[in-house]
Amino acid sequence: MNKNETNEWVSLRRAAEILGVHPATVRNWADDGKIPFRRTAGKHRRFNVQDLKTYASSQGELQPLEVKVIIQNALGQTRMQVGTDNLENAQWYTAMSTETKMHMREEGRRVLEAIRAYVASGAPDEQLAQAILIGKEYAEHLVKDDVSLPQALRGFFYFSDFVVNSILTWSELSQPSNSSEWATLLRQVNTFMNTMLLSIVEYYEED
Repeated sequence: MNKNETNEWVSLRRAAEILGVHPATVRNWADDGKIPFRRTAGKHRRFNVQDLKTYASSQGELQPLEVKVIIQNALGQTRMQVGTDNLENAQWYTAMSTETKMHMREEGRRVLEAIRAYVASGAPDEQLAQAILIGKEYAEHLVKDDVSLPQALRGFFYFSDFVVNSILTWSELSQPSNSSEWATLLRQVNTFMNTMLLSIVEYYEED
């Protein structure tokens, strides 16, 4: 063990990066007594790096609760809305084959889990490769069905609205003590979704 590591104290945001979760999650764990911390003269939390690593090793894969709730909320909203919306009148929906529609339903969870992993790991640029891949595969299926780019984007926006609305709904229900953290979460999700969107457009342009 590095001697300096046992004496290294880091901020809440840095602790979140080390654990691969949202800062709000670290705050909740600290308030619950799961992770020791101390406060500076300015009342800011500081966490010992070794304490963080010890907690991480005891938990296995860490998944922020708020992102799990967002995923379940988005999936639930999608199922309910698809059941009530008259999508048979939507050109982007009717243009898809039955096989593609089934594939898109299955892909919903994959997209949300990819977003969860991206946010939980601190939103590193290298993980946007997953967004690019998902966008490309989405476009591949729609191109096979002769779905136009405008129609493909309408379908994409239909789904992405559920994701954003779920984040906003959860932030209202949880009453975050720091609104900037939720703004960061929303920005990270938008980055992932926008990367998917650009991948779709680029695939259509190359096709």
